[in-house]
Amino acid sequence: MDQKTYTGKGVGVATLDTGIWSHVDFEDRICAFSDFLAYRREPYDDNGHGTHVAGILGGSGEASRGKYKGIASQCNIIALKVLDSLGNGNKEDVIRAFSWLIKNKEKYNIRVVNISVGTTYKTRTDHDILIEGVENLWDEGFVVVTAAGNQGPAPGSITAPGCSRKVITVGSSDLLEGKGAVSGRGPTFQCICKPDLVVPGNRIVSCAVGKPDGYGIKSGTSMSTPVVSGAAACMLEKDPLLTNVEIKMMLRESCDDLGLHRNQQGWGRFNLKKFMSL
Repeated sequence: MDQKTYTGKGVGVATLDTGIWSHVDFEDRICAFSDFLAYRREPYDDNGHGTHVAGILGGSGEASRGKYKGIASQCNIIALKVLDSLGNGNKEDVIRAFSWLIKNKEKYNIRVVNISVGTTYKTRTDHDILIEGVENLWDEGFVVVTAAGNQGPAPGSITAPGCSRKVITVGSSDLLEGKGAVSGRGPTFQCICKPDLVVPGNRIVSCAVGKPDGYGIKSGTSMSTPVVSGAAACMLEKDPLLTNVEIKMMLRESCDDLGLHRNQQGWGRFNLKKFMSL
């Protein structure tokens, strides 16, 4: 990555998801957990999605002897449970989680917010509420990274809140074309080109619920998103004074062009080594 290896150490990264399970790869780095559904105090994940995402983002790889190590392997994890056992949620809980983040930003040094979830929204009002919420987080200084969603490959299939013009929206580079193409594609309602960049997301191995040393395989833009969130945490360890806008521009400079349309690939496929050398 650079002359030294950056691990995201000390940087707080929040996940809005199905929760988190105390996998050995998270060590003692789950520094906060808030359940907006059942209000349980101890970390849990009754679906598995959130734990898998957190492993890609910040798993130490301890259980696999480093084979399945996350991007920011020493970051602090703040897990907010906003989705139930089926992966469903409502906008009210998500908005309350946004407020919690703003209130606790300094306490946990939360710099990055990973939102590996999306909705096709039932009404334009629901869409606008989610967009306003993530843009408020962005304006508060958070690096907000969202999934492009798995409703592609038709044009205009980016889910909310990934269709916000401000946040960093991530698609899956290996789910853009062919029979298994599901990665969301722009343009958005506001005719904004999205996603911003793409990362591999097909058949990704990461932490699984149930066994302390267990791993599982999942696919989708949810798996691509935490790669970028983890990279942002590593960069903020390297230079804590960077702003979210500066991080976004550095991401743009670190992508490799795949030769696809802007509304498919965004700026291109993310190159972590190039990003960390900036």
